[in-house]
Amino acid sequence: MSLESVLAHFKQWNREGDVKEYETLSATVEQAAETIGVIPARIAKTLSFRGEGDKGILIVTAGDAKIDNKKFRQVFGFKARMLTPDEVLEQTGHVIGGVCPFGLENEMDIYLDVSMKRFNTVFPACGTRNSAIELTCDELFQYSMAKEWINVCKGWEEPTFIEAVTVNIENS
Repeated sequence: MSLESVLAHFKQWNREGDVKEYETLSATVEQAAETIGVIPARIAKTLSFRGEGDKGILIVTAGDAKIDNKKFRQVFGFKARMLTPDEVLEQTGHVIGGVCPFGLENEMDIYLDVSMKRFNTVFPACGTRNSAIELTCDELFQYSMAKEWINVCKGWEEPTFIEAVTVNIENS
């Protein structure tokens, strides 16, 4: 059911054939990275939050990024509260581990975090715990019909030159 809605979504761009189904699980960032053969940061994970009213919001981030509550509040004006697994399924039509911004059950606001922009391509799930597609960041923005790029994550930033030099000196 969920994979079919994603395939139908990608059909409008003639990209349904690019969705890959794997023999092994890709439900977590680590599983997906191992299954696909990329570093975990290149897995585009989709997180589900309560929006204003009953409408949920999806934020797609790099696999190594974590939501920064302060940044989230600055961007959205309210506290970050994730949906429960049942609410995720109800809102998106996708099970946890396969949540993606494609072929959604209900209309949701979708945002992409800048943590993914350091990669040429990323790998979001496609509605199941063993599927993904490789997309450029521009394609992800287009195909997800995202509202905008935002900066609400921490833990992924590349070290500045000074930080990198300091770490290298301390480790030598």
